[in-house]
Amino acid sequence: MVETSLVLAALAPLVVVATLLIGLLWPAVKSMPVAWATAAVVGATVWGMPIEWVFATSLWGVLLAIEILWIVFGALVLLYTLMQVGAIDKINEGFAAISEDRRIQVILLGFFMATFLEGVAGFGTPAAVVAPLLLALGFPAMAAVVAALVGHSIATTFGAVGVPVNPGIRGPIDAVGTLSDTELSELVAQATATGALYQAVFGIAMPLLTVGMVVYFFGDPDERSLEPVWEVLPLCLFSGVAFVAPFTLTAVFVGPEFPSIIGSMVGILVVVATLRAGYFVPEEDWTFPDRDEWPDYWVGSVEPGGSSDDQTTSSVTVDQRSMSLLRAWSPYLLLVILLIITRDFTPIGELLTDHPIFAPTWDGILGTTIVQGIEWAYVPGTWLLASALIAIPVFGMTKQQVTSAWREAGQTIRTPAIALVFVIGMVGIMLESGQYPEAPGGDSMLVVLADGTATLFGEFYTVVAVPVGILGTFITGSITVSNITFTGLQFEVATQAGLPEHVIVGAQMVGGAIGNVIAIHNVIAALATVGLVGKEGRVIRLNLIPVLFYIIVGAILVTAAAVLA
Repeated sequence: MVETSLVLAALAPLVVVATLLIGLLWPAVKSMPVAWATAAVVGATVWGMPIEWVFATSLWGVLLAIEILWIVFGALVLLYTLMQVGAIDKINEGFAAISEDRRIQVILLGFFMATFLEGVAGFGTPAAVVAPLLLALGFPAMAAVVAALVGHSIATTFGAVGVPVNPGIRGPIDAVGTLSDTELSELVAQATATGALYQAVFGIAMPLLTVGMVVYFFGDPDERSLEPVWEVLPLCLFSGVAFVAPFTLTAVFVGPEFPSIIGSMVGILVVVATLRAGYFVPEEDWTFPDRDEWPDYWVGSVEPGGSSDDQTTSSVTVDQRSMSLLRAWSPYLLLVILLIITRDFTPIGELLTDHPIFAPTWDGILGTTIVQGIEWAYVPGTWLLASALIAIPVFGMTKQQVTSAWREAGQTIRTPAIALVFVIGMVGIMLESGQYPEAPGGDSMLVVLADGTATLFGEFYTVVAVPVGILGTFITGSITVSNITFTGLQFEVATQAGLPEHVIVGAQMVGGAIGNVIAIHNVIAALATVGLVGKEGRVIRLNLIPVLFYIIVGAILVTAAAVLA
């Protein structure tokens, strides 16, 4: 049994985060240094971490933050590049040709495009790409971030080509050492199918939930209403089915590598064809209130539907009227191709993740056992920048335009860089606090928190299996890290409690997925792409709605699955 004092001590950094970031709405750039300091004090005093371990975990955070910021910077450079030449305006025209209804745009971009990008890239790419596109369409910055984060959450179950499952799920269960290779493979396959079946239930509702949040919170600020949602209820449910049917079938019969890719591609083709045929099209288009009615916190430094102060229509080189839609989309289409051929299931991807030139590693930071590298050539940021560079000759850009795009991207990313370093430094302390002999019980803060939760709920553990996964992703910002951290624990608790292991491990996958919508550094990174840094608490507050939905429905699904298994 875990000591209560240890659980309370491990909880202290999260209490600070909840109080300052969510409760008092402090910006992350102010609240996260305080949270990091709290974790450092708890680590040094309660866990007895040597000072070099505290600083080594902070350096680990710096290196990981660089990877994340590289993605955000690449997304910003590509967005501002396309703004300079008028391609974003052309893309907007393309979506408007399908429908000018903001609800439909949320489904097409916020759900289908975001889930596709999660399937091929992961690493925070969906929000970093989709949020700026929605902003350019005329969405309030905060609405764009909420739609992108919530819309892609279901796809994070399998992440970029199955990484959250292999090695995220397989590795920790293998480390427990109680299963043969055959038994391990069977369990992972069962957990994959179970997680997909859980998500089939949630997934049907996700387009509706995403649209509902945008309509309710970003409609008329004086008269909030869900009435416009009911008008597109059939379309939302149809879109959910169009995604989850191929998503679930692929997960059950093929494996974890391609459900999100196939589900999003099949789904969007079916939905667009259906809309063009005139089915499920609402009678009237819904849009946001007039710009002058928007509250200040909806908008950041980049104006919706346009560009920043440094970007003017006079800088456009290509005549937008003569630009084809294919040409306007070409950098993003190239990006998708580059991301697919550089993932680690290809020879190029293997090279980019294994060769020390492309993936330099700091082994034993400050004399500890902590290891961290920067896979600079693998992470999507490199290929976002490559797409932006190729766009220069494609659109015949001038030196001034290129300089303006890169300069503005650099200016936008400065503030979130500070917050990211501290939040990931806090994660490092909580993850690594049990990795040396003097640690109490040999467990890290995160494992102590999970153990305490399991002890508290006992035979009712099916109710908290999903929240444990959510907790892991909320803190670490990664479903893969959440799975690596907590899958072994979930597996052992299930074994000791006599619960079906695949049912509980599947719940970990689902919880880890929805945790992405409130993961602190995911929110920071998404806000940075739309010039809205400092509003993390508001976004997390809003996104607690889908999290609560998953907790309640998840408890019912997991309990029912455990009884029926």
